[in-house]
Amino acid sequence: MITTSMSSGERIRYYRVKAGKSQAALAGLVGRTADWLSKVERGVISIDSLSMLTRLARELGLDNVGDLVGPAVNVSLVDSEHPSVPGIRRALNTPPSHLGLGLPGSPYTTQQLDARVVEAWTVYETERTRYAPVGDMLPGLLAEAYATLRASTGEDELDATRALISLLHLHQVFLRRIGERKLSLRAADRAMQIADETGDLALIAASVWNVCGILTSSGEVGESLELARQTIAHCRPGDDASPEHLSAYGALHLAGVIAAVRHGKAPTAWDLLHAAGGVAERLGGDANLFHTSFGPTNVAMHGVHLAAEEGDASEALHLADRVAVPEPGGVLPLERTTRYLVEVMHAHRLTGDDFGTLHQLREIMAASPEEIRYSPLVREAVQGLLRRPRPTMRRELHAIAQHVGVLD
Repeated sequence: MITTSMSSGERIRYYRVKAGKSQAALAGLVGRTADWLSKVERGVISIDSLSMLTRLARELGLDNVGDLVGPAVNVSLVDSEHPSVPGIRRALNTPPSHLGLGLPGSPYTTQQLDARVVEAWTVYETERTRYAPVGDMLPGLLAEAYATLRASTGEDELDATRALISLLHLHQVFLRRIGERKLSLRAADRAMQIADETGDLALIAASVWNVCGILTSSGEVGESLELARQTIAHCRPGDDASPEHLSAYGALHLAGVIAAVRHGKAPTAWDLLHAAGGVAERLGGDANLFHTSFGPTNVAMHGVHLAAEEGDASEALHLADRVAVPEPGGVLPLERTTRYLVEVMHAHRLTGDDFGTLHQLREIMAASPEEIRYSPLVREAVQGLLRRPRPTMRRELHAIAQHVGVLD
């Protein structure tokens, strides 16, 4: 019998058994493996893709996706829009040739445009409260970017193009984090097309990395893995490759790691992780070029994630002991370090360590009280802790649960 306290994975298992389908049968109907579905049902991995939940609901004969989510989990990220979305949608739906027409004053210089894009990225990557200010910036800045590009020639045109690609990358990341995957993919596709026209292998690699991220997040893991591997072969850096090229190339490997393990191809994922480690050694240290966060630390973080995705939470925590997480404001963006803390929290949860899970939730809350609201894994963890409350945890747990929207 279904209960309000059941997790998403438990609900999927309940409706699957009720429908008389095996794990292999249901997984095959939605294009995934039985191993993947087993991990979902056991809570090893979480589904953060509305399209995948919709496909599962249809195959299980359900009329409401909410039956797979439950009232205790906040799904407002897919049911309602962030206030900035209408303006961003209008900008992305406007033909690029029309964007920026009629703006008062002269277009930015390419240097001014680059400075404005860097400013927007800085707010997103370093501020604890960033979604509202960045969301307000994006539509107008996109119009200014296209106006600047139209007014540029020669070397300035290439600089304006690079700034525009970087801005579209920011659109992709921002929109994906607030649950707007279709708009996110539109921004990523546009950036990839523009980068491809430049013929710059570093820009192409960085743009494909962005597309792979949204494909994986949307559940299109096979397509994401294939795209990453094709681009790795196409964009291989030479002996004189720039640090930017190495960062984008290495980041492509890490995108492939996540896609591969979620596609049930763990050996491929470990091979890609090993190759990424070689690129990181060649780069020589951590960096955030093209906003990829690529370097030895991010490679090590992906090792933790990969072990947890395979279901070996103990190994994930063992690997986590070797990762020195940079302090906030350091070389890695706040979003990346926060997502890593979520992955460590998830590993504690998988081992049944409630106090370790709560400790990590406390760390995430302190690092980024806004970011914690956008994580399905956090909501699943809080929901699980609420099902087996401990007196010493109750007050702090309830405060976190109210903050992330699991309790009213």
